[in-house]
Amino acid sequence: MRKNLTVDGTRLWKSLMEMAQIGATAKGGVCRLTLTDLDRESRALFVRWCEEAGCTIAADAIGNLFARREGRDPSRPAVMTGSHLDTQPTGGRFDGVYGVLAGLEVLRTLNERGIATEAPVEVAVWTNEEGSRFSPAMMGSGVHAGVFALADILDKRDVDGKRFGDELARIGAAGPDTPGTRRTGAYFEAHIEQGPILEAEGKTIGVVTAAQGQRWYEITVTGQEAHAGPTPMERRRDALVAAARVIELVNRIGRERPPYACATVGFIQSKPNSRNTIPGEVFLTVDFRHPEAATLAAMDEALKAGVAEIAPRSAVEAKVVDFWHFPPTPFAPRLVDAVRQGASRLGLSHRDIVSGAGHDAVYVARVAPAAMIFVPCVDGISHNEIEDAKPEDLEAGANVLLHAILAEAGVVAGG
Repeated sequence: MRKNLTVDGTRLWKSLMEMAQIGATAKGGVCRLTLTDLDRESRALFVRWCEEAGCTIAADAIGNLFARREGRDPSRPAVMTGSHLDTQPTGGRFDGVYGVLAGLEVLRTLNERGIATEAPVEVAVWTNEEGSRFSPAMMGSGVHAGVFALADILDKRDVDGKRFGDELARIGAAGPDTPGTRRTGAYFEAHIEQGPILEAEGKTIGVVTAAQGQRWYEITVTGQEAHAGPTPMERRRDALVAAARVIELVNRIGRERPPYACATVGFIQSKPNSRNTIPGEVFLTVDFRHPEAATLAAMDEALKAGVAEIAPRSAVEAKVVDFWHFPPTPFAPRLVDAVRQGASRLGLSHRDIVSGAGHDAVYVARVAPAAMIFVPCVDGISHNEIEDAKPEDLEAGANVLLHAILAEAGVVAGG
């Protein structure tokens, strides 16, 4: 493969900016939640672009989309790349969508250079990676990998009570294929880092060797509602005060295990949420992350022991539910090396890195060899409307993706 084999970075940027108009926010970000009309619109644009590139399109019963460029040997498992099109409520222009459109740009480049591959090449759009409107996250890739049962996911509901399966049908995203039946020989996912390391070290490419494990919890604290005026402090069963102690506990658990532990309370509901009523019930979520399974288990133990101590001391009851868990995930050494070699071949600065976020590659790695490519994002900020990335870095990552895919798919002719 020649060093001068590169994608069209200007076209990639224009595609990203056009897609970013679907759900664009006043602050320059994107709000394109799963299974909304905006999600339907983004899917339709992706399909149109892929059909213009000569791809065939398939969809499975969870709404995952697959654009396929045939190889000389259609019987070979495909080399797949991709990510997601859904965003956070206050999301950015690059999280997820970059991986999808970098894959499309690879296919466009192969067409323009007349490059035939031995194996087919596919670009995937995974349904509901973010887990914002419907939880848990990474639903599409999770069903594909057999982590979640299709029927269970179809029955999930959002905060308004709308059912996942009904919304999937409403926007016309459900396809006829059975999830998980596509034969995949390798999977690459390009993504912005969503952290500050690459930018701080002046590196262009992150060679992702693994993804850290995650544990999600739902905690319900139950006290007793009472009037804020006549109820003496010593007689209160204030669920919100107890929840505040739990939040402090979560933060302490993360800070006591540097440098990799992350611990977050990201969602909280207080009832009855009235200014002159002592809160009687609080619901909150907890997110733990760490690259080592033993430390993640210790964090789990500390949370449950701490909540068990806080509840009686606060005169409340507290229930901790294990909502979602995946262990630390090492990526396939052969594919990781293909990414590293691609960066070296192109003369791009790079370093090995562990992903702090969950990605669809984590679940795909259970059924196929997988690896990831990171590029820097400005100030390491993501899940934020000000999320940004430099066009030259996005182009560089797509070039590494191109070379890594060709290393796996095999070049028959052209280039």
